[in-house]
Amino acid sequence: MTTLTLEIEPFAAQVNVTDEKLMVALVDGRSLTVPLAWYPRLLHASQEERQNWQLLGDGYAIEWVDLDEHTSLEGLLAGRHSGESPHSFERWLASREKS
Repeated sequence: MTTLTLEIEPFAAQVNVTDEKLMVALVDGRSLTVPLAWYPRLLHASQEERQNWQLLGDGYAIEWVDLDEHTSLEGLLAGRHSGESPHSFERWLASREKS
């Protein structure tokens, strides 16, 4: 089994979220695109909520405050999907429907 080892710590410079994709521009010039389906909270968010993001630290992670969603650049590069359990997501989705 191999383990991902990063030569250089990745940092985000810009984030763009569409109806289907999460796209992140890194400070070193690379771009990363992942399916929005990997992050159900983003998938079910409004366009306004998706655009309300902020970089944490020097850009090591992205936070969507309105959605209580956080993802690290290391996780994105490693291909990790949201770690939220289906039960937790269903509770979150139900709370949104009540609002």
